[in-house]
Amino acid sequence: MSVFTKVSHAELQDFLRQYPVGEVVGFQGIGEGVENTNYFVDTEDGRWVLTLFERLDHDDLPFFLGLMEHLATHGFPSAAPLHTSDGRSLVSLNGRPAALVRRLTGQSVLFPSIAQCRATGEVLGELHRIAASFDGSAVNTRGERWRRQTAASLRPKLDADTRALIDDELATQEALDPAALPQGIVHADLFRDNVLFVDERLSGVIDFYYACTDSLLYDLAVTVNDWCFDPHGTLNAARAGAMIQAYQGRRQTTVAEQAAWNLTLRAAALRFYLSRLYDWHHPREGGMVHVKDPDAYRCILEFHRTRPLNLD
Repeated sequence: MSVFTKVSHAELQDFLRQYPVGEVVGFQGIGEGVENTNYFVDTEDGRWVLTLFERLDHDDLPFFLGLMEHLATHGFPSAAPLHTSDGRSLVSLNGRPAALVRRLTGQSVLFPSIAQCRATGEVLGELHRIAASFDGSAVNTRGERWRRQTAASLRPKLDADTRALIDDELATQEALDPAALPQGIVHADLFRDNVLFVDERLSGVIDFYYACTDSLLYDLAVTVNDWCFDPHGTLNAARAGAMIQAYQGRRQTTVAEQAAWNLTLRAAALRFYLSRLYDWHHPREGGMVHVKDPDAYRCILEFHRTRPLNLD
């Protein structure tokens, strides 16, 4: 979450007249994250998160907003989008598609406990179970094709060692066939800053705007990579074990998934290494823009290239 598009108090007040939320009490931009513009908004009727979509357009967004509403309706701790007085969940603000969702309680954690990792594994399994009944699908825009195209565009800006690492990893991953693994709707970005806790109790899952149809194993790999490694690429085996075991309690992985686990972890690490490299070399303009260090994901990728992690 970042602030690329500024919104004034008067613009916000006019925008909110479409919703049954009362007058604005206060608002502030959210600086974390890298994709969309986000504001915390307090009104007479509650606390909200306003999102202005910087890269997604009106045609893309019904899938994401519909998924959030489906999950919330089935008891998943996701914030459903608020509807305007005339029934719309997607509107426009300052030339951007925009949505308003109720702000969930809790905070994200930087250094998760074993119990919090276990709760995250459980909620990921629940997400895959509940989303299976959602009537919708979306292509993973950060999949294998994107990884190759992004790597090619970055080549002139990278040193020889980095180019060699990426080239070798892309070649190695030709052996991975995600389509042969169990498929479903995945969050695809279940990082620590997208899960909220009140103490040890998981209170919310947010930011579904990378959700897509892909291998369920990929979603677990993305989550393990963020939650179970330190910034220098050292694995916390206790966190990983708790998360994987809890996920398996909600959805048992297959023999094929166990065989593909290492390459899937590497594909997930490469995806975020490349996206952070791209943002590092092509910073976006904005009032509060957060660019993440790509080296953390290089370390995770290098770990998986030399030390396989078991899926049990």
